[in-house]
Amino acid sequence: MSAKKDPSIWQGFKAFLMRGNVVDLAVAVVVGAAFTNIVNAVVKGVINPVVGAIGTQNLDHYSSCLSASCKGDEGIQIMWGSVLGATLQFLITAAVVYFLMVLPMAKFLARQEARKKAKDGAQEGVQEVVEVTELQVLKEIRDELVSQRGGSEYERR
Repeated sequence: MSAKKDPSIWQGFKAFLMRGNVVDLAVAVVVGAAFTNIVNAVVKGVINPVVGAIGTQNLDHYSSCLSASCKGDEGIQIMWGSVLGATLQFLITAAVVYFLMVLPMAKFLARQEARKKAKDGAQEGVQEVVEVTELQVLKEIRDELVSQRGGSEYERR
């Protein structure tokens, strides 16, 4: 009986690490972390001061009391300002990412795709002209051979 050797754990781990998608994922995480710093800097340095000029930058202190008295830690407080602040932070961050990164990249990729299609279309047109020309030459050769034989093949049958 021959025993099959199963790959060792180390070999399996090595094969897992050598897959392309693991490296791509690692690169995406690193680039994503760096991208997060850029987005946070834009939001904190540009967007929040503009929003703060209209209202306030910190909504954490806004709350509502559900009990009769909310003094200090007593009573039941709903901290709706924190939720509103986090929601606004998310919407502002999403808007910055979309308008400064996603939309320009989509337009850039669309332009590149249009250029590629135009280039491919021009090359197809050249190939069609060449094929038509070759077809015409072959027809002319056929006609010349037929005329040298004294008629067409179809006339003899």
